[in-house]
Amino acid sequence: MGQFNIKDDALIARLRLLAERRQTTGTDALRQAVDEALARDEAALAERAARRRAAMEKAVEQARGLFPKDWDGRHDDLYDENGLPA
Repeated sequence: MGQFNIKDDALIARLRLLAERRQTTGTDALRQAVDEALARDEAALAERAARRRAAMEKAVEQARGLFPKDWDGRHDDLYDENGLPA
């Protein structure tokens, strides 16, 4: 991919501080920070997907409650033997 040319002195200073605190190189500190951020993002995306899935499952269960318990989903009573509306 190539190299990044960071021209933000404040960012470079924070990266150096992070590297010093972690007793590693700037490259490793940046790699760790990016990996941690990606892991947090992935967890947040998974959580949002789980919430959406739960909401959809709840909606399906609520919709099922609108139909008679013995209904099998067929509509044979609406059509004649030729498949035309009765």
